[in-house]
Amino acid sequence: MPNSFKPTAEQRAVVDTVVGGGDLKIKAYAGAGKTSTLRLVADSLTGRRGSYLAFNREIAEHARRRFPSNVSARTVHSLAYNSVSSALTARVNFQAEPSHELAARFGLGPIQVPTITGKTVEVTPFEIGQMIVDGLGRFCRSAQRDPEPYHIPVDEKVHDKAADWLRESLLPYVVRLWQESTHPRGRSAIAPDVYLKVWAQTEPHIDADFILFDEAQDSDGVMLSVLGRQRHAQIIYVGDPYQQIYEWRGAVNAMAQIDAHERALTESFRFGPMVAALASRILGLLDERTPIRGQDTIGSILVDDPTVSPPVDAILCRKNVTAIWQLAAGVEAGYKPAIRMNPAEIVAFANGADQLQAGKRAFRPAAFSLFETWKDAQAFAQSAVGRDLHPIVRIVDEFGTDYLRALARRITPEASADYVISTVHRAKGLEWKRVKVANDFRFKTIDGRLMLEQDEMRLLYVAVTRARHVLDISELREELIRLFRSRR
Repeated sequence: MPNSFKPTAEQRAVVDTVVGGGDLKIKAYAGAGKTSTLRLVADSLTGRRGSYLAFNREIAEHARRRFPSNVSARTVHSLAYNSVSSALTARVNFQAEPSHELAARFGLGPIQVPTITGKTVEVTPFEIGQMIVDGLGRFCRSAQRDPEPYHIPVDEKVHDKAADWLRESLLPYVVRLWQESTHPRGRSAIAPDVYLKVWAQTEPHIDADFILFDEAQDSDGVMLSVLGRQRHAQIIYVGDPYQQIYEWRGAVNAMAQIDAHERALTESFRFGPMVAALASRILGLLDERTPIRGQDTIGSILVDDPTVSPPVDAILCRKNVTAIWQLAAGVEAGYKPAIRMNPAEIVAFANGADQLQAGKRAFRPAAFSLFETWKDAQAFAQSAVGRDLHPIVRIVDEFGTDYLRALARRITPEASADYVISTVHRAKGLEWKRVKVANDFRFKTIDGRLMLEQDEMRLLYVAVTRARHVLDISELREELIRLFRSRR
């Protein structure tokens, strides 16, 4: 910690509360200095053994360099890895059983289901096997002792009643896969979440006097249940409830579930008052009454005129297909863009489109699942519920699948790129000087009023808070005006 660092009043209040004892929940807005605050907390607890827990190795390594020697920094999975049997953890490196072979071994064949478009389609053994595997993953990340039907994800294009029937029908097979995965003499491959769940069900004891739990908003139920049993330790949870954007993988609204005294870090060190004002209006739509504050010393501006095209360092999109469209637009305009996406993901769209055009089902990418022909994909992309798919369908129709493959080869490394293209999910935790936000959010009109679901609103909040100096919201201008007006 630099000697020149001067804690804010909010940071001092956090430290004073921690020193006073008891668990604490810190609501830290985007760029609000949560890492420096946790360092202040650790410094205030010198002489006590601390454990900093993160969700990925990179963050844990960074914390290990920043925190004092009384604090050990590690990932949540590393705690589990070091506590369960080596025979179990070794199975992470085994060859995974293909999804269609898993379905065949369980005696499961294709299933006919109705979709939201009124058409009946076949759910293949590959897709059934994948639903079982994904259901096990969601169970492992939950607080439940046993798998439940809602752990099983079903494609959003399947009709609701059919989706419920599918979940009930496949639940016994998720239970069977869990039993196979945890059998002492089991020889099948497992995912790391399996040994995390096994560890959690032993009701483990974390050897520390205090625990710093970072990015708590992204916590799964399994980890909250583990921490809830650490009665011997003081637990400091820190996170931004409005950056909880992983519901699609079974994440819970963790910050709302944590029962602890709360302090807030509302002063962002990332951007100035104009960006803070926009972020605060979005938070207001989420019923947050405390605004985020920007720094008067940071010059930040909003660009909302579509005829103005300032230089950008990043373009943020909600969907992968929009990011691919932006990549194509940048390449065609003579730029050298990077994209935070594996080239294989782009090629998968080309391969999937080829399969559908040949009248065959495409297992990858997931966006093409349940389509039987390319005409089905085209029709869905033109519908209100399928517009997310429109950019990729348009590229294939206008330029062909080989264009996508060529596009994947023309990605520029970030270090030498003119700018980077990213989905909002992959931009979380990052920041750039100049950011443009694409308009592919799921706005919808209800009773004449423009609306956004809460998960979409949180994505929008994450997107606009990635910019330090220039935030281009020109594509969103009309929707934002109507959205804010609808809440007056």
